[in-house]
Amino acid sequence: MKNQAIYWAVNIKFLRIRYKLSQEALAEKLGISRVKLNAHESGRTANPTIDDLINFSEFFKMSIDSLLKIDLTKLSEGKLRDLEQGSALFMKGENIRVLAITVDKEDKENIEYVPVKAKAGYRAGYSDPEFLASLPKFNLPNLPRNGTFRMFPTIGDSMLPIPEGSDIIARYVQDWTNIKPETACIVILKGEQEFVFKQVTFQNDGSVLLQSFNKQYFAYTVPVTEVLEVWEYYSFLSKSLPEPQTDLQILLKMLQEMKSEISDLKKGEK
Repeated sequence: MKNQAIYWAVNIKFLRIRYKLSQEALAEKLGISRVKLNAHESGRTANPTIDDLINFSEFFKMSIDSLLKIDLTKLSEGKLRDLEQGSALFMKGENIRVLAITVDKEDKENIEYVPVKAKAGYRAGYSDPEFLASLPKFNLPNLPRNGTFRMFPTIGDSMLPIPEGSDIIARYVQDWTNIKPETACIVILKGEQEFVFKQVTFQNDGSVLLQSFNKQYFAYTVPVTEVLEVWEYYSFLSKSLPEPQTDLQILLKMLQEMKSEISDLKKGEK
């Protein structure tokens, strides 16, 4: 996190006061010592750890980028609520999301490849130039010039009919409000899943609907504040030919949905 924690100290103190908490009370809620909290607020912690970033972010319902790079003391209460709800400024990414990239000798952007062994580290290092420099890099002909591209591996069969084990080439999306419903995207998440390849719909309630291409998998939602990056699908590379979804797979999905509906009805009757 070199030179990234520009507003960290002032924001942590500002939010604590906004929540009307003493240092002792906030430290107890975060599970840290008052001395450590004071070090954050006084600016003595120049490079917060990943655990600290996530801990404060989840408690204050603010994205890590917002805590680091936006002077929250300059925002209106309405803008602060927008950030907490994952809308407006956070959705558009204006002056919030800063994409780290690498370039070749001719100053052209590389396409970084995130191999399976690097998946676990991507969530922590996605904005770290040193981490990106360690990834394999290449160039492909005929890619649009107006975009930044990255390649991600896929694991599992939730993206069928795209073959399991394919590599997805995707374009970085800065403004999430421009994403049309059910757009195929690689989504980088804060949680245990790290990143997923889904049909993505950003909803008005501040959540993101994630739908699998394989209809045997149920759709689910996550708060928009749990999203770190979005990469819109461009193409994929695979050694296998795509297989069409079978009638049996569609039938199994329908049966699963019927079971879920019956279960919900039984719960409503109690």
